Amino acid sequence: MNASLVLVDFINRQRAEGVALFDAVTNAGVVRFRPIILTSVTTFVGLIPLMTNKDPETFMFIPMAISLAFGVLFATVITLFLVPSLYLMQNDYLNFIGLGAKDAEIKDPAPTAYAPSLTADAPAALKT
Repeated sequence: MNASLVLVDFINRQRAEGVALFDAVTNAGVVRFRPIILTSVTTFVGLIPLMTNKDPETFMFIPMAISLAFGVLFATVITLFLVPSLYLMQNDYLNFIGLGAKDAEIKDPAPTAYAPSLTADAPAALKT
């Protein structure tokens, strides 16, 4: 499944644009959530007729359809939760051993187009 590759690529592109690490990972999760879920759900739903088929000619394909369908669901959970967590852990480890790239010190970052800033003065900013 290419969803994890697309997710990591999105994180890397955000990092190349100067977005902080945690913000890049969060933005990637927000932006790629719907495409990942929709792809997985449509694959799972498309396999339901084969999994529930009682036709004797398809008996040998039913175990394959079941393993594929539930494998897609498991991979979706891995992609949405484990991949971003491991990306952050890898960065922490590389920083610990001195090989990681440090985040640029941004005192007051501008909100990105993907995840607006949730600050107390946000309503005042909208009035101007």
